[in-house]
Amino acid sequence: MLADDAPPTTTADSCAVVWDEGFCRYDFGPYHPMSPVRLTLTLDLARAAGLLDRPGVEVIEAPVASEEQLATVHERPYIEAVRRASAPLLLEAHDELIGVGIGGDDVPAFPGMHEASAQIVGGSIAAIDAIRSGRVARAVNVAGGMHHARPGRASGFCVYNDAAIAIRHAIDEGEPRVLYVDVDVHHGDGVERALWDEPRAVTVSIHESGEHLFPGTGFVQDTGGAGALGSAINVPLPPRTDADGWVRAIRATVPALARAIRPTLLVTQHGADTHRVDPLADFTVSLEAQRAVMVLMREIADEVCEGRWLALGGGGYAVVDVVPRSWAHLIAVATGDPVDPDQPLPQAYLNAEARARLEHGLTPEPAIRTFGDGRPLAVRDWESGFDPEDPLDRAVQAARRAAFPEWGLDPFHD
Repeated sequence: MLADDAPPTTTADSCAVVWDEGFCRYDFGPYHPMSPVRLTLTLDLARAAGLLDRPGVEVIEAPVASEEQLATVHERPYIEAVRRASAPLLLEAHDELIGVGIGGDDVPAFPGMHEASAQIVGGSIAAIDAIRSGRVARAVNVAGGMHHARPGRASGFCVYNDAAIAIRHAIDEGEPRVLYVDVDVHHGDGVERALWDEPRAVTVSIHESGEHLFPGTGFVQDTGGAGALGSAINVPLPPRTDADGWVRAIRATVPALARAIRPTLLVTQHGADTHRVDPLADFTVSLEAQRAVMVLMREIADEVCEGRWLALGGGGYAVVDVVPRSWAHLIAVATGDPVDPDQPLPQAYLNAEARARLEHGLTPEPAIRTFGDGRPLAVRDWESGFDPEDPLDRAVQAARRAAFPEWGLDPFHD
């Protein structure tokens, strides 16, 4: 990091966890995959495990983002449409709202949609401000990571794009360069599009190939706008990518890029939908792998930007069995020591989970009672060699060939 890019001095182990009960108002209804129970159970587990009581941890509230803040990424007519979707709808309004992605099974309208969505944005902005002020080194907003929302359209269960708005806010406040890393199984298309022409922000998305999965975007040739070539980096992976292959792909791309890009702030999105039991995707990743990648992101932040790191949630539709454990790991990594995957889940949390299972019609007993899946990793590092017969290795090498030269890196050697 250049001396004149140095951020304010922070306490190394300080972390803000963003939480507000208003996050649970972001609710598309009882039959929608994105149930707010995934958020409440995450906080239940974090509290029961004592993660919020660690030294240097503060829980901060999420204000509702202003229209001016939303408009740094979203078109004002779209914001007005979301406001209209927040009130009881007239029949003639439905066609207009469908035109901006609101309605149907993907993003159904619900009362209070604008305020609930804007509060998620406000939480991510508050996290950025806490980091930039020097009050904390790191921050977590598990309700954030709404990475599919476009400037003028809702998409993929996402109404307002808190990640893109938070990054834009950081840049507008003087942040020299932000690196965004998205490890959700779906391409981070909305963030990429919002920052397509912004050379001070670099987006890296590691996801299942758009040839097979929503949103159908995120290919290696998508590299940024004319004034920001190389600022969009995509690593599309084949379906059924397993835990070891997923970690291998991320290790083979992100650390080298981060060292070359030299960001002053790292923002990451940790959709839990890469997990093997997630109902909406095709990867077979474990909680141990997700935890390993979280640890890697913290290590990258410590190495390249003096620990300044905002971690966001994202997708994840095994809302009881996976998401709370995954994001509890994220909170643990951000607030201090990682939690041992073999550690038993606290009884207070198991009681809360049992109530949630009853409410959601799930089997009453969890299949696993530990923080992990009991699936140790055996990752083959990229330095051990490239296998041209392996579809994952071919995908990773294609991404390296597309992105590395723009940043002065050799795609064939680390």
